[in-house]
Amino acid sequence: MTITRQCELLELSRSTAYYQPKPRDASQDEMLMRLLDELHTDHPAMGSRQLRDQLHRKSHNVNRKRVQRLMRVMGLECVYPHGNTSAPHLQHRKFPYHLRGWEY
Repeated sequence: MTITRQCELLELSRSTAYYQPKPRDASQDEMLMRLLDELHTDHPAMGSRQLRDQLHRKSHNVNRKRVQRLMRVMGLECVYPHGNTSAPHLQHRKFPYHLRGWEY
């Protein structure tokens, strides 16, 4: 039976039958993770783009998605102010706006 017919019966695209995953070099990932850990420890506010740029300066050609994946595996997040930064404190006094509804 042809590959085309087999894929039709399984309701798969033909490209799935020909796909062969590329083996990932674990030693290079470990080396990049060590470098990312050092950079993140020194500069915790750097995100994936800045870390990628720092790795480029150290002659490591990696793209941002790989840096993001390694950061996710390592559990690294950049430090930045998250949402809800303008919520008022519950104990602070709220002053009334006396000019509301007043026409001049």
